[in-house]
Amino acid sequence: MNLLKLTPHCLNNYKLTTLHSLLSSPRTPNSSLFHHAISLSTSSFSISVSKFNFHNHRTNVSKSEGSMWASEVESIDLLRDYEDLATDGPVYKKTLRLVECSMFAAVSGLAYFLSNSLSIENYFGWFFAFPIVISSMRWGLAAGRKTMVATAMLLFILSGPVKASTYLLMHGLVGLSMGSSWRLGANWGLSIAMCTAVRAMGAVGYVLISSFLIRENILALITINIHASLTYLLTAIGVNAVPSMNTIYTIFGTLLFLNCGFFVFLLHILYAVILSRLGMKDSLTLPRWLKKAI
Repeated sequence: MNLLKLTPHCLNNYKLTTLHSLLSSPRTPNSSLFHHAISLSTSSFSISVSKFNFHNHRTNVSKSEGSMWASEVESIDLLRDYEDLATDGPVYKKTLRLVECSMFAAVSGLAYFLSNSLSIENYFGWFFAFPIVISSMRWGLAAGRKTMVATAMLLFILSGPVKASTYLLMHGLVGLSMGSSWRLGANWGLSIAMCTAVRAMGAVGYVLISSFLIRENILALITINIHASLTYLLTAIGVNAVPSMNTIYTIFGTLLFLNCGFFVFLLHILYAVILSRLGMKDSLTLPRWLKKAI
């Protein structure tokens, strides 16, 4: 009876009927048929048991492998999140760079807006390029450019396109060129020359924009005044000569470059001292006399 309970799912109807008749008959069964039925039932039982154990083993292995894989994925995700939130991770650095550039742009734009509103721009003119320089020194040339553009956009919203363009021409481009040269490790001679040229071109652009707005040629007025002043000076010292316009343009350009050169040179010294006090002296390329002074 136990054999019948174990093998009904493995034998067909014919084999079940034959085995039942052999086992339930009162007479002594044929030995060959009996042994054949017994061997057939045991082999079927062993096959069914082996199949059941094999599938159960595979099922257990797949479940364990799935749980191990899930735990490994969770650990990798947690490690990745930890690396992103670490102070030396790329996400943290990008976020910090974005926050600092935004703060520098906001401070620079607010200072320029208030100084123009209160007519104290001449007293704070040295500060407007400093946020771009320090942003370029800390985070690279792209960060300085983004700070300059963000400040210009803020001034465009607050004061209009004239103030924004004036900031770009007179302070933004100077700060970007100075920060770029310092970031690349250029010497002071090249940096001052480049910043002087940028400042001079910005001043000329500012004069052209002002001339367009007031419908008056300011450059012509400047050259006429220089010509009149030089003629009066030559007459006063007893020289009977009239300077040509090429001479006037040369004098005008020389005075413009001298003015911009002195301004940029003073900015270099001031920014070098401030950045040295902020702990960025190692990243600066300073001349020997300034290193000894600092």
